[in-house]
Amino acid sequence: MSQADATTESPPAAKLTLMTLTAMVVGSMVGAGVFSLPRRFAQETGVAGALIAWAIAGTGMLMLAFVFQSLAVRRPDLDAGVYAYAKAGFGEYLGFFSAFGYWASACVGNVTYWVLIMSTLGAVFPALGDGDTLLAAALSTLGLWAFFLLIRRGVKEAAAINRIVTVAKVVPILVFVVLALFFLDPQVFADNWAGADYAGSLFNQVRGTMLATVFVFLGVEGASVYSRHAQRREDVGRATVLGFLSVFAVFASVTIVSYGILPMAEIAELRQPSMAGVLDAAVGTWGEIFVSVGLIVSVLGAYLAWTLMAAEVLFVAAKDNDMPRFLRRASAADVPVPALVMTTLMSQLVLIVTLFSEDAFNFALDLTSALTLIPFLLAAAFAFKIGVRPDRRTEGGAGSAREITVATVATLYTAFLLYAAGLKFVLVSFIVYAPATLLFVKVRREQGRRLFSPAELVICAVSVAGAVLGVIALAAGWISL
Repeated sequence: MSQADATTESPPAAKLTLMTLTAMVVGSMVGAGVFSLPRRFAQETGVAGALIAWAIAGTGMLMLAFVFQSLAVRRPDLDAGVYAYAKAGFGEYLGFFSAFGYWASACVGNVTYWVLIMSTLGAVFPALGDGDTLLAAALSTLGLWAFFLLIRRGVKEAAAINRIVTVAKVVPILVFVVLALFFLDPQVFADNWAGADYAGSLFNQVRGTMLATVFVFLGVEGASVYSRHAQRREDVGRATVLGFLSVFAVFASVTIVSYGILPMAEIAELRQPSMAGVLDAAVGTWGEIFVSVGLIVSVLGAYLAWTLMAAEVLFVAAKDNDMPRFLRRASAADVPVPALVMTTLMSQLVLIVTLFSEDAFNFALDLTSALTLIPFLLAAAFAFKIGVRPDRRTEGGAGSAREITVATVATLYTAFLLYAAGLKFVLVSFIVYAPATLLFVKVRREQGRRLFSPAELVICAVSVAGAVLGVIALAAGWISL
């Protein structure tokens, strides 16, 4: 047996309980993004638009949570969640794209955390700017590789740290909501109801916030990614729904109560993290410091959780022969080290790209959301497919009317999000997706198989054409980072 083959199989990890899985979902969802919500929403919409946006996002994401809950029970043979569902439903190439897209979105999302924490420190150290200066990028790089060394020590240890950090970071968010409610000015809230003049029509206001809501809900699928570590398969679905319901009210509250503290236009001009500026206006400087410290803790937990999930996706995909063989390897501590290295390198690359963007944080946030939409859409469509036409591996036979309805709503919701993302982020997503085909080609060559079937060749041509158009659009200035 070769050394490569010897490292393919890793020792079984400690099984994760319902409480641990739920904590991992909450830890993944409650990230640094929630600290940026007041400004992001105020740049797009007033109170009325925000309420509608949260109603749509809450309903859509709850349907996705139900989809993952259902799939965990009806297809218990599938591990790694998002990626496995796309492959089972729509073939190896789209399954590969789903795995790569989900992984890439996690890497881009991790960059938003470092941009935001440097922007937070920038309030004290001007050289860090809004998290997009050379010094900020250098310090963020140190953070990237410090976490690489931590996670390399073991999944079990990192998961335990994540549970502690999850509790620590939720506290300042809850305190913010309570204090903002206490200091809420009904007249300011009423003035912000319809939105400022720059916000446009109500439809445009709602559309403009859709990608932001996707970003903060990323992680709802976290338990399904770790399904191979679950103590009981049923716990995967339960943790997904419990995690979602635990944080939805908090997300919406952070946004809505902020409209009662400052005029919408002033919130839109706050530096990130905007929650700090809102609380500063309500209670004074100590409020800004309190939120800023909470953000730093939040970044630690969110980055830890998302890096683990990203590496896990590559590792499981490689074990299923859908990623190159070198990504199968794991250490004695059950850590997929090559996948972890590739994840950190991708985040490093994106961090460098943000230096050339007009708004580093918003660009990374929106790109993270856009990259996730294809994996989510394919998972929802797969749930609909097995509900209507189950195969021999589907537990329980045909889906109930409720399951089919849930899958239909989730599919329509993610399709609408692709429209809401706009042409810019669709094209940029193609630029990210298309080069990944080289990995797919490597896998097929390792297996001695034909590179593409006719249907796969069409998908490849579409992705490459989209990437070329995206590069031309960037070069010509039609779109910008």
